Amino acid sequence: MNRRTLLTGGAVGALAVVLPAGADGAPQAPALPSDAEIYGVPTVDPLISQRADPWITKPVNGTYYFTGSVPEYDRLVVRGASTIEGLATAEETVIWRRPASGKMGGHIWAPELHRIGGKWYIYFAAGDAGEVFRIRTYVMESALDDPRDPAGWVLKGQLATEWDGFTLDATSFTHRGRQYLVWAQSEPEIAVNTSLYIAEMANPWTLKSKPTRIATPTLSWEIIGYRVNEGPAVLIRNGKVFIAFSASATDSNYCMGLLTASASSDLLSRASWEKSPDPVFVTNDATKRYGPGHNSFTVTPDGTDVLVYHARDYKQITGDPLYDPNRHTRVQKLYWHEDGTPLFGIPVGSGGPIVRLSPSDRPRSFVKHEGDAFQVAHAPRELELTQFRFVAAADGTETVQSVDQPAKFLTVSGTAVTLSATGTPVTRIAVKGGVTVRVAPGQFLQHRNGSLTVSSKATVFKLS
Repeated sequence: MNRRTLLTGGAVGALAVVLPAGADGAPQAPALPSDAEIYGVPTVDPLISQRADPWITKPVNGTYYFTGSVPEYDRLVVRGASTIEGLATAEETVIWRRPASGKMGGHIWAPELHRIGGKWYIYFAAGDAGEVFRIRTYVMESALDDPRDPAGWVLKGQLATEWDGFTLDATSFTHRGRQYLVWAQSEPEIAVNTSLYIAEMANPWTLKSKPTRIATPTLSWEIIGYRVNEGPAVLIRNGKVFIAFSASATDSNYCMGLLTASASSDLLSRASWEKSPDPVFVTNDATKRYGPGHNSFTVTPDGTDVLVYHARDYKQITGDPLYDPNRHTRVQKLYWHEDGTPLFGIPVGSGGPIVRLSPSDRPRSFVKHEGDAFQVAHAPRELELTQFRFVAAADGTETVQSVDQPAKFLTVSGTAVTLSATGTPVTRIAVKGGVTVRVAPGQFLQHRNGSLTVSSKATVFKLS
Protein backbone atom coordinates (compact mmCIF):
# COMPACT_ATOMS: atom_id res chain seq x y z
CA MET A 1 0.00 0.00 0.00
CA ASN A 2 1.56 3.30 -1.02
CA ARG A 3 1.71 6.61 0.80
CA ARG A 4 -1.31 8.07 -0.95
CA THR A 5 -3.43 5.01 -0.08
CA LEU A 6 -2.41 5.46 3.56
CA LEU A 7 -3.41 9.11 3.35
CA THR A 8 -6.88 8.28 2.15
CA GLY A 9 -7.46 5.43 4.55
CA GLY A 10 -7.09 2.46 2.23
CA ALA A 11 -8.17 1.45 -1.24
CA VAL A 12 -11.83 2.32 -0.95
CA GLY A 13 -13.70 2.01 -4.22
CA ALA A 14 -11.01 -0.05 -5.94
CA LEU A 15 -11.63 -1.37 -9.45
CA ALA A 16 -14.24 -4.05 -9.33
CA VAL A 17 -12.85 -6.55 -11.84
CA VAL A 18 -9.63 -7.10 -13.77
CA LEU A 19 -10.18 -9.69 -16.47
CA PRO A 20 -7.49 -11.82 -18.10
CA ALA A 21 -6.70 -11.64 -21.78
CA GLY A 22 -9.55 -12.88 -23.94
CA ALA A 23 -12.40 -12.25 -21.50
CA ASP A 24 -14.73 -9.87 -23.32
CA GLY A 25 -11.76 -9.08 -25.53
CA ALA A 26 -9.94 -7.30 -22.68
CA PRO A 27 -6.15 -7.62 -22.76
CA GLN A 28 -4.25 -8.40 -19.57
CA ALA A 29 -3.40 -5.12 -17.84
CA PRO A 30 -1.58 -4.23 -14.65
CA ALA A 31 -3.81 -3.31 -11.72
CA LEU A 32 -4.79 0.35 -11.85
CA PRO A 33 -4.79 2.74 -8.90
CA SER A 34 -7.86 2.62 -6.70
CA ASP A 35 -10.39 5.40 -6.81
CA ALA A 36 -9.08 6.58 -3.44
CA GLU A 37 -5.57 6.84 -4.85
CA ILE A 38 -6.83 8.67 -7.93
CA TYR A 39 -8.87 11.15 -5.88
CA GLY A 40 -6.01 11.54 -3.42
CA VAL A 41 -7.90 13.41 -0.68
CA PRO A 42 -9.68 11.98 2.40
CA THR A 43 -13.43 11.51 2.05
CA VAL A 44 -14.23 11.54 5.79
CA ASP A 45 -17.07 14.06 6.02
CA PRO A 46 -17.06 15.99 8.21
CA LEU A 47 -13.37 15.77 8.92
CA ILE A 48 -13.79 17.56 12.27
CA SER A 49 -17.16 18.30 13.83
CA GLN A 50 -18.09 21.70 15.29
CA ARG A 51 -14.96 23.46 14.18
CA ALA A 52 -15.60 26.53 12.05
CA ASP A 53 -13.15 28.77 10.16
CA PRO A 54 -10.80 25.79 9.67
CA TRP A 55 -7.09 26.19 9.03
CA ILE A 56 -4.86 23.24 8.09
CA THR A 57 -1.19 23.92 7.54
CA LYS A 58 0.90 22.37 4.83
CA PRO A 59 2.90 19.51 6.36
CA VAL A 60 5.76 20.75 8.56
CA ASN A 61 8.38 18.09 9.29
CA GLY A 62 5.80 15.47 8.32
CA THR A 63 2.95 16.83 10.45
CA TYR A 64 -0.24 18.64 9.50
CA TYR A 65 -1.56 21.07 12.11
CA PHE A 66 -5.16 22.21 12.50
CA THR A 67 -6.84 25.08 14.29
CA GLY A 68 -10.28 26.67 14.04
CA SER A 69 -13.06 28.39 15.93
CA VAL A 70 -14.75 26.43 18.70
CA PRO A 71 -18.50 26.96 19.33
CA GLU A 72 -17.86 28.54 22.73
CA TYR A 73 -15.56 31.19 21.19
CA ASP A 74 -13.43 31.05 24.33
CA ARG A 75 -10.09 29.40 23.49
CA LEU A 76 -7.43 28.59 20.91
CA VAL A 77 -6.89 24.92 20.02
CA VAL A 78 -4.33 23.06 17.93
CA ARG A 79 -4.17 19.44 16.85
CA GLY A 80 -1.66 17.61 14.65
CA ALA A 81 -1.34 14.37 12.68
CA SER A 82 0.87 12.81 10.03
CA THR A 83 -2.05 12.76 7.55
CA ILE A 84 -4.97 15.04 6.83
CA GLU A 85 -7.35 12.24 7.70
CA GLY A 86 -5.55 11.68 10.98
CA LEU A 87 -6.60 15.14 12.14
CA ALA A 88 -10.13 13.77 12.55
CA THR A 89 -9.19 11.78 15.66
CA ALA A 90 -6.06 13.62 16.78
CA GLU A 91 -5.88 14.86 20.36
CA GLU A 92 -6.64 18.56 20.62
CA THR A 93 -4.58 20.84 22.85
CA VAL A 94 -5.82 24.10 24.33
CA ILE A 95 -2.89 26.47 23.89
CA TRP A 96 -4.62 29.61 25.25
CA ARG A 97 -7.87 30.59 26.97
CA ARG A 98 -9.39 34.03 27.03
CA PRO A 99 -9.13 35.99 30.28
CA ALA A 100 -12.16 36.15 32.54
CA SER A 101 -12.43 39.91 32.15
CA GLY A 102 -11.08 42.86 30.25
CA LYS A 103 -9.28 42.92 26.91
CA MET A 104 -9.59 39.76 24.80
CA GLY A 105 -12.23 38.42 27.21
CA GLY A 106 -14.96 38.36 24.53
CA HIS A 107 -15.48 36.31 21.38
CA ILE A 108 -12.38 34.46 20.13
CA TRP A 109 -12.62 33.86 16.40
CA ALA A 110 -10.89 32.35 13.40
CA PRO A 111 -7.33 31.50 14.45
CA GLU A 112 -4.73 30.78 11.77
CA LEU A 113 -1.43 29.01 12.36
CA HIS A 114 1.64 30.09 10.36
CA ARG A 115 5.28 29.04 10.33
CA ILE A 116 7.39 32.16 9.69
CA GLY A 117 11.15 32.44 10.13
CA GLY A 118 11.44 29.24 12.17
CA LYS A 119 8.74 30.22 14.66
CA TRP A 120 5.00 29.62 14.94
CA TYR A 121 2.48 32.44 14.88
CA ILE A 122 -1.26 32.41 15.52
CA TYR A 123 -3.37 35.26 14.17
CA PHE A 124 -6.78 35.43 15.82
CA ALA A 125 -9.62 37.84 16.44
CA ALA A 126 -10.81 38.71 19.94
CA GLY A 127 -13.45 40.91 21.51
CA ASP A 128 -13.42 42.33 25.03
CA ALA A 129 -15.27 40.90 28.00
CA GLY A 130 -17.65 43.82 28.32
CA GLU A 131 -17.96 44.29 24.57
CA VAL A 132 -17.70 40.91 22.88
CA PHE A 133 -18.06 42.33 19.37
CA ARG A 134 -15.24 44.84 19.78
CA ILE A 135 -13.22 42.55 17.57
CA ARG A 136 -9.54 43.22 16.93
CA THR A 137 -6.68 41.08 15.57
CA TYR A 138 -4.00 39.71 17.89
CA VAL A 139 -0.82 37.71 17.38
CA MET A 140 0.79 34.97 19.44
CA GLU A 141 4.28 33.51 18.94
CA SER A 142 5.96 30.23 19.86
CA ALA A 143 9.63 29.39 19.40
CA LEU A 144 8.99 25.69 20.05
CA ASP A 145 8.95 23.17 17.21
CA ASP A 146 5.56 21.79 18.24
CA PRO A 147 2.72 24.35 18.20
CA ARG A 148 0.60 22.02 20.33
CA ASP A 149 2.73 22.78 23.40
CA PRO A 150 1.03 25.59 25.38
CA ALA A 151 4.30 26.39 27.16
CA GLY A 152 5.77 27.97 24.05
CA TRP A 153 3.09 30.54 23.34
CA VAL A 154 3.44 34.20 24.25
CA LEU A 155 1.18 37.08 23.27
CA LYS A 156 2.88 39.59 20.98
CA GLY A 157 -0.08 41.93 21.23
CA GLN A 158 -2.64 43.56 18.98
CA LEU A 159 -1.83 43.86 15.31
CA ALA A 160 -2.27 47.56 14.67
CA THR A 161 -3.84 48.61 11.37
CA GLU A 162 -4.61 52.01 9.86
CA TRP A 163 -7.87 52.32 11.80
CA ASP A 164 -8.76 51.03 15.22
CA GLY A 165 -11.91 49.32 14.01
CA PHE A 166 -13.56 45.92 13.69
CA THR A 167 -10.72 43.72 12.38
CA LEU A 168 -10.53 39.96 11.85
CA ASP A 169 -9.51 37.01 9.69
CA ALA A 170 -5.85 37.91 9.19
CA THR A 171 -3.78 35.61 6.99
CA SER A 172 -0.11 35.89 6.06
CA PHE A 173 1.86 34.71 3.04
CA THR A 174 5.28 35.15 1.45
CA HIS A 175 5.71 36.03 -2.20
CA ARG A 176 8.96 36.91 -3.97
CA GLY A 177 10.77 37.45 -0.71
CA ARG A 178 8.16 39.75 0.84
CA GLN A 179 5.81 38.95 3.69
CA TYR A 180 2.21 40.12 3.32
CA LEU A 181 -0.86 40.27 5.48
CA VAL A 182 -4.43 40.11 4.13
CA TRP A 183 -7.34 40.76 6.48
CA ALA A 184 -10.95 41.91 6.82
CA GLN A 185 -11.83 45.22 8.43
CA SER A 186 -14.52 47.86 8.69
CA GLU A 187 -13.19 51.13 7.31
CA PRO A 188 -14.62 54.45 8.50
CA GLU A 189 -17.04 56.13 6.12
CA ILE A 190 -17.54 52.99 3.98
CA ALA A 191 -21.06 51.65 4.42
CA VAL A 192 -20.21 47.96 4.55
CA ASN A 193 -19.43 45.54 7.37
CA THR A 194 -15.98 44.46 6.22
CA SER A 195 -13.74 44.81 3.17
CA LEU A 196 -10.44 43.07 2.38
CA TYR A 197 -7.06 44.76 2.76
CA ILE A 198 -3.44 43.88 2.03
CA ALA A 199 -0.17 45.29 3.40
CA GLU A 200 3.48 44.33 3.53
CA MET A 201 4.80 43.26 6.93
CA ALA A 202 7.88 44.47 8.78
CA ASN A 203 7.68 41.39 11.01
CA PRO A 204 4.95 38.84 11.75
CA TRP A 205 3.10 41.22 14.10
CA THR A 206 3.77 44.62 12.52
CA LEU A 207 2.69 46.16 9.22
CA LYS A 208 5.34 47.84 7.08
CA SER A 209 3.15 49.54 4.48
CA LYS A 210 -0.16 51.32 4.52
CA PRO A 211 -3.11 49.06 3.73
CA THR A 212 -4.62 48.74 0.26
CA ARG A 213 -8.30 47.91 0.00
CA ILE A 214 -8.51 45.16 -2.64
CA ALA A 215 -12.17 44.10 -2.33
CA THR A 216 -15.37 45.48 -0.92
CA PRO A 217 -18.82 43.82 -0.97
CA THR A 218 -20.97 45.29 -3.72
CA LEU A 219 -22.31 42.31 -5.70
CA SER A 220 -25.68 40.73 -4.94
CA TRP A 221 -24.17 37.53 -3.51
CA GLU A 222 -21.87 39.51 -1.16
CA ILE A 223 -24.51 41.56 0.65
CA ILE A 224 -27.18 39.10 1.82
CA GLY A 225 -27.84 39.69 5.51
CA TYR A 226 -24.58 41.58 5.91
CA ARG A 227 -22.23 43.38 3.51
CA VAL A 228 -19.21 41.18 4.03
CA ASN A 229 -15.89 40.26 2.46
CA GLU A 230 -13.89 38.20 4.97
CA GLY A 231 -11.94 34.98 5.54
CA PRO A 232 -9.22 35.46 2.89
CA ALA A 233 -7.10 32.44 1.93
CA VAL A 234 -4.15 32.72 -0.45
CA LEU A 235 -3.06 30.23 -3.12
CA ILE A 236 -0.19 30.93 -5.53
CA ARG A 237 -0.21 28.80 -8.66
CA ASN A 238 0.33 29.02 -12.41
CA GLY A 239 1.72 32.55 -12.40
CA LYS A 240 -1.23 33.90 -10.42
CA VAL A 241 -1.99 34.87 -6.84
CA PHE A 242 -5.51 33.77 -5.90
CA ILE A 243 -7.38 34.92 -2.80
CA ALA A 244 -10.53 33.01 -1.96
CA PHE A 245 -12.79 34.89 0.44
CA SER A 246 -16.20 34.56 2.04
CA ALA A 247 -19.24 36.81 1.73
CA SER A 248 -22.72 37.55 3.16
CA ALA A 249 -24.21 36.35 6.44
CA THR A 250 -23.03 33.14 8.13
CA ASP A 251 -26.23 31.22 7.37
CA SER A 252 -26.96 29.32 4.13
CA ASN A 253 -26.21 32.51 2.17
CA TYR A 254 -22.56 32.33 3.14
CA CYS A 255 -20.46 31.65 0.07
CA MET A 256 -17.01 32.11 -1.45
CA GLY A 257 -15.64 34.50 -4.04
CA LEU A 258 -12.26 34.79 -5.74
CA LEU A 259 -9.71 37.54 -6.33
CA THR A 260 -6.92 37.09 -8.87
CA ALA A 261 -3.68 38.97 -9.50
CA SER A 262 -0.70 38.26 -11.71
CA ALA A 263 2.19 36.88 -9.68
CA SER A 264 4.45 39.51 -11.29
CA SER A 265 2.17 42.45 -10.42
CA ASP A 266 2.37 44.89 -7.53
CA LEU A 267 0.18 43.13 -4.99
CA LEU A 268 -0.17 46.38 -3.04
CA SER A 269 -1.90 48.04 -5.98
CA ARG A 270 -5.69 47.84 -6.11
CA ALA A 271 -5.49 47.73 -9.90
CA SER A 272 -3.66 44.38 -9.74
CA TRP A 273 -6.69 42.55 -8.35
CA GLU A 274 -9.73 41.31 -10.25
CA LYS A 275 -12.82 39.95 -8.53
CA SER A 276 -14.70 37.11 -10.24
CA PRO A 277 -18.26 38.33 -10.94
CA ASP A 278 -19.92 35.19 -9.58
CA PRO A 279 -19.32 33.21 -6.40
CA VAL A 280 -17.10 30.14 -6.79
CA PHE A 281 -18.51 27.98 -3.96
CA VAL A 282 -22.10 28.09 -2.69
CA THR A 283 -24.78 26.21 -0.77
CA ASN A 284 -25.98 23.04 -2.47
CA ASP A 285 -29.38 21.59 -1.58
CA ALA A 286 -28.79 18.29 -3.41
CA THR A 287 -25.67 17.47 -1.37
CA LYS A 288 -27.13 19.06 1.79
CA ARG A 289 -24.20 21.38 2.40
CA TYR A 290 -25.16 24.86 3.53
CA GLY A 291 -23.16 28.05 3.95
CA PRO A 292 -19.76 26.77 2.76
CA GLY A 293 -16.96 29.18 3.43
CA HIS A 294 -14.11 30.57 5.50
CA ASN A 295 -11.73 28.26 3.75
CA SER A 296 -8.03 27.52 3.77
CA PHE A 297 -5.81 25.48 1.45
CA THR A 298 -3.39 22.67 2.11
CA VAL A 299 -1.70 19.97 0.00
CA THR A 300 -1.36 16.21 0.12
CA PRO A 301 2.19 14.78 0.30
CA ASP A 302 2.24 14.44 -3.50
CA GLY A 303 1.21 18.08 -4.00
CA THR A 304 -2.52 17.72 -4.70
CA ASP A 305 -4.30 20.91 -3.66
CA VAL A 306 -6.94 20.50 -0.96
CA LEU A 307 -9.80 22.87 -0.22
CA VAL A 308 -10.58 23.14 3.50
CA TYR A 309 -13.84 24.82 4.53
CA HIS A 310 -16.74 24.71 6.93
CA ALA A 311 -20.40 24.07 6.15
CA ARG A 312 -23.54 22.94 7.92
CA ASP A 313 -25.59 19.93 6.82
CA TYR A 314 -28.95 21.63 7.41
CA LYS A 315 -30.43 24.91 6.22
CA GLN A 316 -32.87 26.04 8.90
CA ILE A 317 -31.26 27.66 11.94
CA THR A 318 -32.94 28.71 15.16
CA GLY A 319 -31.71 32.07 16.38
CA ASP A 320 -28.52 33.84 15.37
CA PRO A 321 -26.50 31.62 12.98
CA LEU A 322 -23.32 32.84 14.66
CA TYR A 323 -24.29 30.78 17.72
CA ASP A 324 -25.32 27.64 15.86
CA PRO A 325 -22.48 25.21 16.71
CA ASN A 326 -22.65 22.91 13.70
CA ARG A 327 -20.33 24.45 11.18
CA HIS A 328 -18.12 21.44 10.53
CA THR A 329 -14.66 21.25 8.97
CA ARG A 330 -14.68 19.53 5.58
CA VAL A 331 -12.06 18.86 2.92
CA GLN A 332 -12.23 18.07 -0.78
CA LYS A 333 -9.99 18.14 -3.81
CA LEU A 334 -9.34 21.42 -5.58
CA TYR A 335 -9.13 20.98 -9.36
CA TRP A 336 -7.52 23.12 -12.04
CA HIS A 337 -8.73 24.18 -15.46
CA GLU A 338 -6.30 23.90 -18.34
CA ASP A 339 -6.00 27.72 -18.38
CA GLY A 340 -4.51 27.61 -14.87
CA THR A 341 -7.54 28.80 -12.90
CA PRO A 342 -9.01 26.84 -9.97
CA LEU A 343 -12.21 24.80 -10.23
CA PHE A 344 -14.01 24.64 -6.90
CA GLY A 345 -17.12 22.77 -8.03
CA ILE A 346 -19.65 22.20 -5.26
CA PRO A 347 -19.46 21.02 -1.64
CA VAL A 348 -19.58 17.36 -2.58
CA GLY A 349 -21.42 15.79 0.33
CA SER A 350 -20.89 12.37 1.84
CA GLY A 351 -19.63 9.38 -0.10
CA GLY A 352 -16.54 7.67 -1.39
CA PRO A 353 -13.75 8.94 -3.61
CA ILE A 354 -14.58 10.85 -6.76
CA VAL A 355 -13.35 10.28 -10.32
CA ARG A 356 -13.73 11.95 -13.69
CA LEU A 357 -13.78 9.96 -16.94
CA SER A 358 -11.72 11.06 -19.95
CA PRO A 359 -11.97 9.14 -23.24
CA SER A 360 -8.48 8.08 -24.28
CA ASP A 361 -9.12 9.53 -27.74
CA ARG A 362 -9.89 12.95 -26.19
CA PRO A 363 -7.68 13.19 -23.08
CA ARG A 364 -8.60 16.81 -22.21
CA SER A 365 -12.31 16.06 -22.46
CA PHE A 366 -14.53 14.64 -19.76
CA VAL A 367 -17.79 12.74 -19.51
CA LYS A 368 -20.33 15.32 -18.37
CA HIS A 369 -24.04 15.29 -17.73
CA GLU A 370 -26.33 18.10 -18.86
CA GLY A 371 -29.54 17.57 -16.98
CA ASP A 372 -30.15 13.85 -17.42
CA ALA A 373 -28.28 13.58 -20.74
CA PHE A 374 -24.62 12.73 -21.17
CA GLN A 375 -21.98 14.23 -23.44
CA VAL A 376 -18.21 14.43 -23.69
CA ALA A 377 -16.98 18.02 -23.42
CA HIS A 378 -13.57 19.63 -23.74
CA ALA A 379 -12.24 21.09 -20.46
CA PRO A 380 -15.63 22.02 -19.00
CA ARG A 381 -15.66 24.58 -16.23
CA GLU A 382 -18.71 22.98 -14.59
CA LEU A 383 -16.55 20.62 -12.53
CA GLU A 384 -19.46 19.14 -10.60
CA LEU A 385 -21.12 17.89 -13.81
CA THR A 386 -18.03 15.76 -14.53
CA GLN A 387 -17.65 14.17 -11.10
CA PHE A 388 -18.87 10.65 -10.35
CA ARG A 389 -18.57 7.93 -7.75
CA PHE A 390 -18.45 4.23 -8.54
CA VAL A 391 -20.59 2.60 -5.85
CA ALA A 392 -19.84 -1.07 -5.28
CA ALA A 393 -22.57 -3.73 -5.00
CA ALA A 394 -22.33 -7.09 -3.26
CA ASP A 395 -22.24 -8.99 -6.58
CA GLY A 396 -19.08 -7.23 -7.75
CA THR A 397 -20.82 -4.79 -10.07
CA GLU A 398 -21.03 -1.04 -9.51
CA THR A 399 -23.36 1.84 -10.21
CA VAL A 400 -22.10 5.22 -11.39
CA GLN A 401 -23.43 7.95 -9.10
CA SER A 402 -23.59 11.62 -10.01
CA VAL A 403 -21.83 13.79 -7.42
CA ASP A 404 -23.99 16.88 -7.90
CA GLN A 405 -27.21 14.82 -8.17
CA PRO A 406 -26.47 12.01 -5.69
CA ALA A 407 -29.95 10.50 -6.04
CA LYS A 408 -29.25 9.77 -9.72
CA PHE A 409 -27.10 7.17 -11.45
CA LEU A 410 -25.93 6.35 -14.94
CA THR A 411 -28.68 4.33 -16.61
CA VAL A 412 -28.61 2.44 -19.91
CA SER A 413 -31.65 1.77 -22.08
CA GLY A 414 -30.71 0.25 -25.42
CA THR A 415 -27.95 2.51 -26.66
CA ALA A 416 -29.17 5.56 -24.71
CA VAL A 417 -27.21 6.66 -21.62
CA THR A 418 -28.97 8.94 -19.13
CA LEU A 419 -29.16 9.81 -15.45
CA SER A 420 -32.04 8.35 -13.46
CA ALA A 421 -32.93 7.10 -10.00
CA THR A 422 -32.38 3.47 -11.06
CA GLY A 423 -28.75 2.85 -11.93
CA THR A 424 -27.56 0.23 -14.41
CA PRO A 425 -25.01 -2.17 -12.91
CA VAL A 426 -21.66 -1.83 -14.67
CA THR A 427 -18.31 -3.56 -14.51
CA ARG A 428 -15.00 -1.78 -14.97
CA ILE A 429 -12.35 -3.74 -16.82
CA ALA A 430 -8.72 -2.72 -16.55
CA VAL A 431 -7.03 -2.42 -19.93
CA LYS A 432 -3.91 -0.71 -21.20
CA GLY A 433 -4.32 3.02 -20.70
CA GLY A 434 -7.39 2.93 -18.45
CA VAL A 435 -10.65 1.04 -18.12
CA THR A 436 -13.55 0.00 -20.25
CA VAL A 437 -17.05 0.08 -18.75
CA ARG A 438 -19.21 -2.96 -19.48
CA VAL A 439 -22.95 -2.36 -19.15
CA ALA A 440 -24.18 -5.77 -20.37
CA PRO A 441 -22.56 -8.88 -21.87
CA GLY A 442 -20.64 -7.71 -24.91
CA GLN A 443 -21.88 -4.10 -24.51
CA PHE A 444 -19.76 -1.18 -23.35
CA LEU A 445 -19.84 2.57 -22.92
CA GLN A 446 -18.52 4.25 -26.03
CA HIS A 447 -17.57 7.82 -26.80
CA ARG A 448 -18.72 8.82 -30.28
CA ASN A 449 -18.38 12.37 -31.60
CA GLY A 450 -18.98 14.05 -28.27
CA SER A 451 -21.80 11.71 -27.25
CA LEU A 452 -21.88 8.83 -24.79
CA THR A 453 -23.56 5.73 -26.13
CA VAL A 454 -23.46 1.92 -25.91
CA SER A 455 -21.70 -0.35 -28.40
CA SER A 456 -19.92 -3.66 -28.72
CA LYS A 457 -16.79 -1.57 -29.29
CA ALA A 458 -15.54 -0.19 -25.98
CA THR A 459 -13.95 3.19 -25.40
CA VAL A 460 -11.03 3.21 -23.02
CA PHE A 461 -11.54 5.81 -20.29
CA LYS A 462 -8.88 7.29 -18.11
CA LEU A 463 -9.93 7.98 -14.52
CA SER A 464 -8.62 11.30 -13.31
